Amino acid sequence: MSTLARAKHQAKAHPLALDAVLALAVLVCMVAGSFVEPRHRDSVSWVLRTPDPLSLLLMTFGAAALVFRRRAPMTVLALTGTLSVIESVTGDPRAPVAMSAVIALYTVASTTDRPTTWRVGLLTMTVLTGAAMAAGPLPWYAQENLGIFAWTGIGATAGDAVRSRRAFVQAIRERAEKAERTREEEARRRVAEERLRIARDLHDVVAHHIALVNVQAGVAAHVMDKRPDQAKEALAHVREASRSALNELRATVGLLRQSGDPEAPTEPAPGLDRLDELTGTFRSAGLHIEVARADQGTSLPAAVDLAAYRIIQEALTNVQKHAGPRAKAEVSVVRVGPNIEITVLDDGSGEHETQDGGGHGLLGMRERVTALRGTLTTGPRYGGGFRVHAILPVKNRTPTGEDPA
Repeated sequence: MSTLARAKHQAKAHPLALDAVLALAVLVCMVAGSFVEPRHRDSVSWVLRTPDPLSLLLMTFGAAALVFRRRAPMTVLALTGTLSVIESVTGDPRAPVAMSAVIALYTVASTTDRPTTWRVGLLTMTVLTGAAMAAGPLPWYAQENLGIFAWTGIGATAGDAVRSRRAFVQAIRERAEKAERTREEEARRRVAEERLRIARDLHDVVAHHIALVNVQAGVAAHVMDKRPDQAKEALAHVREASRSALNELRATVGLLRQSGDPEAPTEPAPGLDRLDELTGTFRSAGLHIEVARADQGTSLPAAVDLAAYRIIQEALTNVQKHAGPRAKAEVSVVRVGPNIEITVLDDGSGEHETQDGGGHGLLGMRERVTALRGTLTTGPRYGGGFRVHAILPVKNRTPTGEDPA
């Protein structure tokens, strides 16, 4: 960060201190200017003089008021303007007290709108200049009187220019931010449209070929005994349709892959047949696990088998992370009627993650179970520990309870 940028940052962070420094600088300038006066009214030579005590007092009050120019700009302008009028009427020779009013008028112009700047600026110029011309010790046409008019006009004009520039820069910044948001929204919209298009393509591919496979398989089953040649032909059509569907699916999904994406896994999805292997890995990590199975060798659908495996895996992971180093876990898999029930218990003293917490394990379990039309119950056990209980239907059920066929 450059020195200028650092100074701007500090000024924005401490505006009161900046105004105090400005007030001190204005006071120094006013006091220095009060020590000098023209030798003659029409002469350009200057002599030193001692300012009046009243002028010094007015300059001090005017500079002190500038410290609060950001908090109450109108009040500060009214106060400095009054002090300037008093100096214009009583001071002879006159001290530059009006300098504080010029700074206050600049602040008002830079922090308000243009109509307010016009009204306040004209009022300030009229009052200060009129008081100096009408009641001051100098002739109305004196250069000091015209100088008050000129300096107040410059203060109002400069403040309005600064305000206009700030508004212009702010408008440019807002337009740039709006354009950035618009680009991001457009990118998200295009991504959503592309996803919708790919989903439609996948739907068309799968629906067409699965319908064809279904028809040809029905024909093959119907003529298998009486006309085996026609059955073979139908099965050949089934094979060709399935191959075509796989090729089109591979081509469509390939559009979503990036060059650096890992290859798709070739091993089958895990299931309860790998439960011993899963619990063995946790035992190797020091977790004591007892497993009880009463599923009578039930053959589960792939989705249910994978969900059961993942639920047990996530539940044991939570036990290892949250239940404490001496915790024991119990895993049971039981076939109850049309359902398979998964239960994971522990006797740990740690606090498991909740759905509203930072983890996503329980939320992921619930999503898996809900997708299969099952139920999931989780919560602390009486006396300590935690319980995860999932009920998964062995056969997939539709939302209406009817046979999917």
